[in-house]
Amino acid sequence: MNAPVASAGKKGLGDFDPTGKRVLVRVDFNVPIRGGQIGDETRIVAALPTIRYLLQKRARVILMSHLGRPKGGPDPAASLKPVATRLERLLRMPVTFAPDCVGAEAERLAHSLGDGQVLMLENLRFHPEEEANDPRFAAKLAALGEAYVNDAFGTAHRAHASTAGVPAILHPAVAGFLMQKEIQYLGRALDQPARPFIAILGGAKISGKIDVIGALMPKVDRLLVGGAMMFTFLRAQGLATGRSLVEEDRVEMARSVLAEAVKRNVQLVLPSDCLVSTTTDGSASSRVTSCSSIGEDEIGVDIGPASVRDFTERLRDARTILWNGPMGIFEVPAFANGTIEVARAVAAAGSRGAVTVAGGGDSAAAIESAGLTEQFSHVSTGGGASLEFLEGRVLPGIAALDDKDAS
Repeated sequence: MNAPVASAGKKGLGDFDPTGKRVLVRVDFNVPIRGGQIGDETRIVAALPTIRYLLQKRARVILMSHLGRPKGGPDPAASLKPVATRLERLLRMPVTFAPDCVGAEAERLAHSLGDGQVLMLENLRFHPEEEANDPRFAAKLAALGEAYVNDAFGTAHRAHASTAGVPAILHPAVAGFLMQKEIQYLGRALDQPARPFIAILGGAKISGKIDVIGALMPKVDRLLVGGAMMFTFLRAQGLATGRSLVEEDRVEMARSVLAEAVKRNVQLVLPSDCLVSTTTDGSASSRVTSCSSIGEDEIGVDIGPASVRDFTERLRDARTILWNGPMGIFEVPAFANGTIEVARAVAAAGSRGAVTVAGGGDSAAAIESAGLTEQFSHVSTGGGASLEFLEGRVLPGIAALDDKDAS
């Protein structure tokens, strides 16, 4: 496997020779584990190209990750041991497991690694110093390696010891394949989109997406809005929304966004119909209604079939599509149709040659549940990180890596 040229001006795997070196790799193995069994190995599989490349180069690979949010120290339920076991199966080779991520035993295991061998460290968050970006803790981690690779885009927006502290100490500090892919696809969508460029935004709250909307407005040709955030926009248009989720303190903001779209000649498209119910858990019956006819006791839970057809039609000529956020309460099967149908429409646009990029989090989960992940150009592994990247923010985990023009 050849190392691609690093993007965003940062060095990548092809910019140093890892042969015989202890390479400390920050991965994102924050996967669901129940009863010692891994529920979804997607994030582990996503890191395999970087790990295999380093192994082929006869590097001594040391993997570090967090898992969950353990409080107050080690928690057996948050151990990465099951991940090490799964990684052994995927790599078809032994993976040594360190009972801690720092300390004498971790150092002994790291320094005793042979060329082409793998060591996985225990959960970084068993130490509160990780999230505090404690410089002494970062120094202990850095002492384990001779080079640093960050392949954990999902944590790149956090200035933690393993993402920002270590690369301030340990060099070379470069991007892994997955990190580069994330930067390349998200960056290309923002900076060099083939047109028409269409963004689809969903999710619950306009407040969580307002910075994304602001960043995308000067760049997109169309903006399709679904999810519960649509009801704040509908309220801004003077429509009754029943008991649907509306951010009352953001109605004026939504009104300003609508005006900005007109000013910039951006087609901002809101659903014309929606699925409504009296509960959000699927326990009550539901019906399709016009967005102008939502009953006082009703809650909007998904976009309706006419809106799906409209969105699908507006995606037909797309050359670049960026999607972040589901169209409804997709985790409830009865309210998942809008999200699944939009995912299919985006996948179909991809089959016609469009570049299709989905943000992480709920969008990725919805695409995975629809079995369409392989039909997208790129599905981000980072929820919060992809949002902050799209907002144009500097991500600490990327900023800390070595610049291309540095020696």
